[in-house]
Amino acid sequence: MSNTEQTVYIVEDDEAVRDSLSLLLQSEGLPVSAYDRASRFLEDWRPDMAGCVVLDIRMPEMDGMELQEALVERGSDLPIIFVTGHGDVPLAVEAMRQGAVDFIEKPYHEEQLLEKIRTALSENAEQRQVREEKQVILDRLAELTPREREIMDRMIAGQANKVIAIELSISQRTVEIHRSRVMHKMGTHSLAQLVRMVLSVQDEA
Repeated sequence: MSNTEQTVYIVEDDEAVRDSLSLLLQSEGLPVSAYDRASRFLEDWRPDMAGCVVLDIRMPEMDGMELQEALVERGSDLPIIFVTGHGDVPLAVEAMRQGAVDFIEKPYHEEQLLEKIRTALSENAEQRQVREEKQVILDRLAELTPREREIMDRMIAGQANKVIAIELSISQRTVEIHRSRVMHKMGTHSLAQLVRMVLSVQDEA
């Protein structure tokens, strides 16, 4: 796991609401960073940000939906919780179709919002862990030589050493040596685990 600290990013143009929410989260021991404009948060956004965004759906200049769209375009994986008025529920539902994890209506109960934030933070931590584990696999795959990669692909396809040797016109002993190197570089002794690892990154490798 990365050591990047999770932060709750509040994007809310109402100063009173923004300050009270900041105090609430800080009292729960959660790091907070608050913004009065969506554009200012977007300026500060970085791909390695961890945590979640509590986002007012209606704001001047750039509204919450526009910020969500901009974050999606940038590949952000920060979970978004929209804060809405009663008349904005249809917008919030549409936002969830676009990837927001949840929404809450004003006025809300503090504990209800805290629970949604805890859930979003947990989801973000899991997503980051999966992404980091995939990156480790991709890094290991990149260390394989072309021949090792070729043999690994045949191993995953279920070919026996003898078959691989015949089809590649090399000795069975050579296949065994390459196979051993593949398993060592990929950090596993199990063919089943190797298959799972490669399948988990097949769209990215």
